[in-house]
Amino acid sequence: MNKYIIVIITSLLPLLSFSQEKVKGKITEAVASGNGLALSGASVYWMNSQTGTVTDQNGEFDIPYKKEYDRLIISYVGFESDTLTVTEPKIVNHSLKASNELEEVVVEQKKEPLQKAYFSSQNVITVNSAELLKAACCNLAESFETNPSIDVNFSDALTGTKQIQMLGLTSPYLLITQENIPMVRGASQAYGLTFTPGTWIESIQITKGAGSVVNGYESISGQINTELVKPLTDNAVFVNGYANENGRYEINTHFNKKLTDKWSTGLYVHGNKRTQKEDDNEDGYLDAPLADQINVMNRWQYQDPENGWVSFFNVRFLNDEKQVGQVDFDPSTDKFTRNAWGSEIDTRRFDTSLKLGYVFPELPFQSMGFQMSYSKHIQDSYFGFREYNIDHESLYGNLLFNSIIGDTQNKFKTGLTFAYDGYDEMVTTADYSRNDRSVGAFFEYGYDNLEKISLTAGLRIDNHNRLGTFVTPRFHIRYTPWERASLKGSLGRGKRAANIFAENQQLFASSREIRILDDGGSVYGLEPEDAWNYGVSFLQGFTFLGRPGEVAFDFYRTDFKNQVVVDWENPQEVSFYNLDGDSYGSSFQLELNHRILPRTEIRTAYKYYDVKTDYNSGTLQKPLQAQHRFFANIGYETKVKENGAHWRFDYTLHSFGEKRLPSTSSNPMNYRLDAYSSPYNHMNAQVTKVFSDSFEIYVGGENLSEVTQDSPVLGGDGPFGPYFDTTIVYAPIMGRMFYAGFRFKI
Repeated sequence: MNKYIIVIITSLLPLLSFSQEKVKGKITEAVASGNGLALSGASVYWMNSQTGTVTDQNGEFDIPYKKEYDRLIISYVGFESDTLTVTEPKIVNHSLKASNELEEVVVEQKKEPLQKAYFSSQNVITVNSAELLKAACCNLAESFETNPSIDVNFSDALTGTKQIQMLGLTSPYLLITQENIPMVRGASQAYGLTFTPGTWIESIQITKGAGSVVNGYESISGQINTELVKPLTDNAVFVNGYANENGRYEINTHFNKKLTDKWSTGLYVHGNKRTQKEDDNEDGYLDAPLADQINVMNRWQYQDPENGWVSFFNVRFLNDEKQVGQVDFDPSTDKFTRNAWGSEIDTRRFDTSLKLGYVFPELPFQSMGFQMSYSKHIQDSYFGFREYNIDHESLYGNLLFNSIIGDTQNKFKTGLTFAYDGYDEMVTTADYSRNDRSVGAFFEYGYDNLEKISLTAGLRIDNHNRLGTFVTPRFHIRYTPWERASLKGSLGRGKRAANIFAENQQLFASSREIRILDDGGSVYGLEPEDAWNYGVSFLQGFTFLGRPGEVAFDFYRTDFKNQVVVDWENPQEVSFYNLDGDSYGSSFQLELNHRILPRTEIRTAYKYYDVKTDYNSGTLQKPLQAQHRFFANIGYETKVKENGAHWRFDYTLHSFGEKRLPSTSSNPMNYRLDAYSSPYNHMNAQVTKVFSDSFEIYVGGENLSEVTQDSPVLGGDGPFGPYFDTTIVYAPIMGRMFYAGFRFKI
């Protein structure tokens, strides 16, 4: 018996010795006297990992040490974060400086512009502000040009609106949130991405596959969350100006002020205007809309870390006006006449949101949070003789509680959600108004052993007055098979009510008859959409020629249990009906990134999509989507001088394979298109000169290969005739375009 005990103890000794390899220490506030107060609840974690902890009420901590960790990050609300070099288990006593001493902080390491999460159970890509500077990024819709995870396409031949896709599915199947509060949905689905200026964005988190149950049940293919700049940490004054050769002008101003030790506020003003009429292809239609937008947000930040409170409050007002159609169209004389075809889209939006968080001072691993938002979105529009008006009032609330089960390896989140959406929707004389109400509860468990495996398992139950009572499960798991590797899997369900007109507004700019095959459903006579998404991804970091890189691949599939099919296959009509058969989307992506030189990075990606639906006319590949796509981005930055001066150069290539076009075979010969489009390459580039930490200018070009679509307006010679259609857009409409701008900050 003693022999067996000795063997067991001997086998456990390596584990016991490993468990004792920790970095311990104490975090305090930096003061001149050297006797600063202990900081309770400060975050301590290893860079590029999910291994972390928080300090106790005495400011003390201990964190597991591994030899591959060497950068320890310490952060605390109201204080400047520090990064320490730690190469062995030891005692670390460190003091943080208050955020009002920013001028004394020395940055030790620069964040990567685009970061992939190795240790998170979810497949998350974080895009920070440095990545957004690689392009003009005038708004959120234009913030993904240098990122291979999101596809950007034009939705039609008139409005210039860019539509994003993930995993081969359009944005309605994405949950788009602002600071984890649902934002672009309902009436704002078509143009809402253009309502968030690029300079307001601090970072973007892109989650592939089913998201967290905490954020609701509507996510199917993924989630895009936008974090806005914070009044406390943003520049006191920031001004950004932009202009391009096609007459688009934009201005952004930020004014931030720290009012007290606990209160900070920011005023953000955005304006853009286009009065110049562009018709490069000389088809008689505007290549881009005449536009005028004013967008104002006031943001308040409150923090009381000693007592555990933090809060954000936003108020925003937006007015956006667009005019599209024939070059000669004058609304004052031609509206609702056959003099010329035209359209106006006027949007007014008010929204406000509140986030309130409390961390228990004696239990820093336990917290409560409350999120609430209200929005009023009014769109008045007409397209030729068709009118489309929608008034969408939305109220959303989410109450959360976070804690642990036994230890910090086992965490959970639970809470309640309520939502209200009131739609007053008119399509010419047809009234499609409705009210949607839902209440739900969720529970999410997370496990992380800080070494090999982490998982997140969530379940929510919702009751919706139109969707009924249903259960939404989500599951994510991460396994580390060897060093610098991350293997992930996910599975989850999503359910949503399709807003068929708000999500497909391009149909109004055509002569197609609108048909809804009413099947007795609860929304437009149609059933709610219901789908399962599952996938696997692998990420491997490596070092080649002494410089870092990574290779990644992922495969995701979405299977629809029910889908509202949008059928464009008859050129004289667009039909909406419930799925009768199969509909699925498969997405494969292979990505290789490497810092080939000390200040030069290259990213490449290949994507393959197989998205098919059983239409009434048969099984067809999704139209206007390239099955094969290639992406490349090269970024070079010169050495930064002491005053911050340097140059940045960026080049991006998107290569598109052929796309299947909706059938036009029943049209007369003059109004028919080929079955498939031709492949093409789309190139953008930008050069930035940074003169100092306060001032920089940039110049760039889009569509440098000047590829354009022939006849993007089908039947343009007869806009009031039966063959007029602006919806079949498979390539850029505008040719080569150059722009310039500046950024000034204090």
